[in-house]
Amino acid sequence: MRFIKNTSGNAQQDDAKLIAQYKNTGDLDALGTLYNKYMHLVFGVCLNYFKDEEQSKDAVMQIFEELVTKLKIHEVQNFKSWLHVLTRNHCLMALRKSAKQNNVSLDDTFVENSEFVHLDIDNTKETQLTIMEKCMETLPEEQRKSVDLFYLQEKCYKEVADITGYDMLKVKSYIQNGKRNLKICIEKNSSE
Repeated sequence: MRFIKNTSGNAQQDDAKLIAQYKNTGDLDALGTLYNKYMHLVFGVCLNYFKDEEQSKDAVMQIFEELVTKLKIHEVQNFKSWLHVLTRNHCLMALRKSAKQNNVSLDDTFVENSEFVHLDIDNTKETQLTIMEKCMETLPEEQRKSVDLFYLQEKCYKEVADITGYDMLKVKSYIQNGKRNLKICIEKNSSE
């Protein structure tokens, strides 16, 4: 099995170099190279939310435009995870905005209109995400940091311990307790 190489570390190092190059020089080619590696994933997330190929293509370009400014002001450890969160937030904001603009007259047969069914599904996802984000804020700081790094930024126990400075056993405990507290909070707020 020696021929299999773990390239995930190399990918993060390459991403970090491209980010540093972009932040230092403002070189859009570096940003374009970085974004191009993950553009297919961004498109997939957008397609999952919008269910429309053209709207998803437009969103991919809009997200790149957001990156031009946001990457300069944010400290990004794991670009792939950060980009996923940025993409998800972009899609949710676009759906929220379009839901506000959708006025229905009494003449419309909206029961048969599949567009509204998708909006209901997306609003449910958005509601669940909003509840989760609020519940994350209620966790003690150690649990919140550990859960965020482990689940949202996809760090391993050792990386969480290195980043936070917490003992490895404490990290495992914070993640386990944070996950349990988060589940309780989400269940409580979902039933209300």
